[in-house]
Amino acid sequence: MSNPDLLVPARFLVLAEASPGLLSRLLQPLAKRDLVPDYIQARREGEAMRVEIALDAMPAGMVHLVAGNLGQVFGVIELAGGAEALRAA
Repeated sequence: MSNPDLLVPARFLVLAEASPGLLSRLLQPLAKRDLVPDYIQARREGEAMRVEIALDAMPAGMVHLVAGNLGQVFGVIELAGGAEALRAA
């Protein structure tokens, strides 16, 4: 069983409908857990936004929680990532 306090790198790739407030909604799951991303890239692709959020060291126990919250953000079409960090733990 993995240690939930173990720090692991995590990367989340999100495709969502472009809308005002999208980026702040995507950062909220991190902020409410006192996590600060090390890398963020956002690019508009027509009616959608492609966003990458990465952390160099994130508690393994929080990866699935953040991934779940990101998937519930209004407008999210597709979410990838997070699971790779858990496999490394």
